[in-house]
Parts: sequence; structure tokens; C-alpha cells
Amino acid sequence: MTSPVRALWDAPKAAPAPPRHVWRDAVLAGVVAVAAVVEALLRSEVPWRWLWAVVLIGLSATLLWRRTHPLLMLTIAFLVATTVGLATGGDPQLFTTAYFLVLLYALFRWASGRAVLVGGALVVLGTAFSLTSSDTTPGDVAGGIAVVVATGSLGAALRWRARVRARDLEQARLAERVQLARDLHDTVAHHVSAIAVQAQAGTVAAAKDPSATAQVLRTIEAEATQTLREMRAMVGVLRADAAPLAPTPSLAQLDALARTDGVPEIEVRVEGDADAVPAPVAATVFHLAQEAVTNARRHARGVRRIEVDVRVGADGVRLTVDDDGRGSDGSRRSEAPGAAPAAPGTGAVEASITAGYGIRGMQERADLLGGRCEAGPRPDGGWRVVVSLPRTGWRP
Repeated sequence: MTSPVRALWDAPKAAPAPPRHVWRDAVLAGVVAVAAVVEALLRSEVPWRWLWAVVLIGLSATLLWRRTHPLLMLTIAFLVATTVGLATGGDPQLFTTAYFLVLLYALFRWASGRAVLVGGALVVLGTAFSLTSSDTTPGDVAGGIAVVVATGSLGAALRWRARVRARDLEQARLAERVQLARDLHDTVAHHVSAIAVQAQAGTVAAAKDPSATAQVLRTIEAEATQTLREMRAMVGVLRADAAPLAPTPSLAQLDALARTDGVPEIEVRVEGDADAVPAPVAATVFHLAQEAVTNARRHARGVRRIEVDVRVGADGVRLTVDDDGRGSDGSRRSEAPGAAPAAPGTGAVEASITAGYGIRGMQERADLLGGRCEAGPRPDGGWRVVVSLPRTGWRP
């Protein structure tokens, strides 16, 4: 076999699979049966009209299984019609026999590749026999071939359309899963990480200053409450009857990351016209800053200060997050995509939730807006994350 024929021969059945029972097929079968009787009553000049009417009434049942067994139904209709035609010495002249085109359409719409080839060959032979065994003009031949080709093409076109649509839906589902995983990492994991860090700090503080435990517990309570609130907001995306959604993060909400009463100290600066930044871009900047701060608190050793700097200019938005921490090797861990070992002393909870997806998720968010995300050690020590989101593409 040639390559295209081999490819068609090996082609599977249509996807998604057809429904087993469709009420429209039963209605169509009834219409064909009634039409055969009515035509036999009105067209008295047609020879053997009542025999053909009975044959068509019986063959109308093939419409009930045309989706699940298209080749078998087409073969039954073809063999029965051919046998009766040979026995009566002529082709059926009832217009109702045009319903065979529905079986041909079903073959190209639902059958496997080899069934299409076998059924197509059967139709070609039957059409050729019918046209050569009777007095036909070249116009009749061309018209018959055109009808057969058009019917098969329609079935193939709708089959391809359904396949493309199913593939697009699957890609949309995958994109939603990635987005949900990214949001889970950037929001909930941020607070879970803070809870784990505070719990570790509370364990150390309790031995030296029992009174500090109360402050640690209050911080853990606040983080846990925020985690539950954001979890409900994420559930609201999936369920219409869930709690109201939280507002989309904006640049103004970056102040929530600031911290001056503990270690590490977090400073947030926003320069430029923050209101001019579209909501999706502002939300991306917020999540990127949140993730960078979380990574610094989670993976850096001895970090005492984190600086978050956002600048909105004519070219776009630039986010810079600096910290003065060092890694477990004495400098700073470089979190490569696909591998994110936790620093010594880091809780297993936060490491298992977010390992390996921090910088990769940030790069994906930046790429979606045509930007860049770079992370690496600073020359004077510490770690720096720089994100550039160009205004091109989201200019109002």
C-alpha cells in the first residue's frame, strides 16, 4: 500500500465515539418507512413499487445502527438492494432510496479507516454497476459521482471538525490544570510556607522566650485564615455555588507582602502609574513578587532583608526582588527547573508542595505576557529575581 492509503487503513474510529442510541435515528427510520409507502401509492408507473416499498421499510432499520456499525449497515443495504434489483431486472426507481446516502455519510463520519476503504470500494462498484447496466447519459454519470463524493466529503469534514474540537477542548483542559496548579503554588503554598517557617521559629523561640510563642501562634493563625480564604476563592472558580471570589490581586496589594516587625524584613516599593497597568498584568506581577519572596524565605539561609521593587514605565513593568540570604553551600541555591532541594531546616510540608515549580512557574507567567524572568546570585552576595513585562501587547 502507498503511504496515504496505509495511513487511512490504520486510522481508528472517529473520536469521540458516537452515541449508541439517538432518538433522531428512530424518527428518520420512521420517516423513510412512511415515505416509501406514500411514494408507492402515488407513483403507479414504477414497476415493482410495492416490493421496493417493503424492502425499503425493512432496510430503514439500518438507520438505527448506522453510527455504531456503519460498514455493516451499508453492506446490508447494498447487498439487499442489489439482489432485489437483479431479481426484478431493474434498479429501484423510488426516490426514497436516496436514504442510502445517509448510510454512506455515516460510514465516512464514524467508521475506522479500513471500514471506510472497504465501504468506499463497495459503493464505487455498486455505482459503476448501476450506471453501466442501464441507459444513462454522461450527465447522469457525473451527477451520480458528484453526489457520492459530496456525501462522503461531508462526513469526512464533520469527522475532522469533531476531532479538532475534541483536541482543542483537551488542550483547554490541560491549560486550566496548569493554571490551577500555578495559582495553587503561588497563593496557598505561599501561606503554607509562612506557616511552616513560623512553626519552626516558634519551636526555637519557645525554649528561650515562652512569651514569644503567643506571637508566633497569632501569625500562624493569620496565615492559616488567609490560606482558607484563598482556597475558597479557588474553589469558587470550579463551583458556581461556592463562596464569592476574591478580587484579582493588584499592584496596590503588594503592600501586604511588606514586613517590618520581624526577620526577614520585607520592603516594598512601587514607582510609576500603577493604575495604568491592566488587571491581568498587575495580577501576574503580584504573583511573581509573592513567589520570589516565598522562595527567599524558604530557600535562603540567614536572610534578614528582602526588597521588592516595582517600576511602571513607558516600556512596561519591571519587577526586582533582592535578598541578602545565602544557600546551603555558603552562597545561594540556584533553583533549576525540575529540581528544588529545600534548605536545611526547611519543613517537609513546604518542600513537598512547591519543590521544583517556583522559578519554572515564574518563567511561564512571564512568557505568557511576552516578558522574561531571570534569577541568579548577586555579585555582592544574596539573590536577585528580575522580571520584565513589556508594554507591547497589552497597551490600552
